[in-house]
Amino acid sequence: MLFGKKKEEKPIPTCACQADDAPAEDARVCCGETVEGVCCVKVLGAGCKSCHALFENAETAVKNAGLDLEVEYVTDMETVTSYGAMRMPALVVNEKVVSAGRVLKPAEIEKLLRG
Repeated sequence: MLFGKKKEEKPIPTCACQADDAPAEDARVCCGETVEGVCCVKVLGAGCKSCHALFENAETAVKNAGLDLEVEYVTDMETVTSYGAMRMPALVVNEKVVSAGRVLKPAEIEKLLRG
């Protein structure tokens, strides 16, 4: 059909707590209010050297903090801009941009994860 209403597409889950089959307890720790801990960590970037460095530092920080989650590296520019980050690389914790335009050290990221 050339004209008319577009079929509404369901958005692709951006973290585990947004999936239909996610346990209810995951929904209370991410994508809104954080009740306990960290649900998801993402690095937003274009694939440059600084973006890779932040990704590696985020993985180190997550491991050092004893969290059992995988850091996601997002390079799709449409998704990156949907977060509102105007500078790269950017760090997202629980769907909130917590840093942009800097390569944080693992210790700095750990503080953000605990904070």
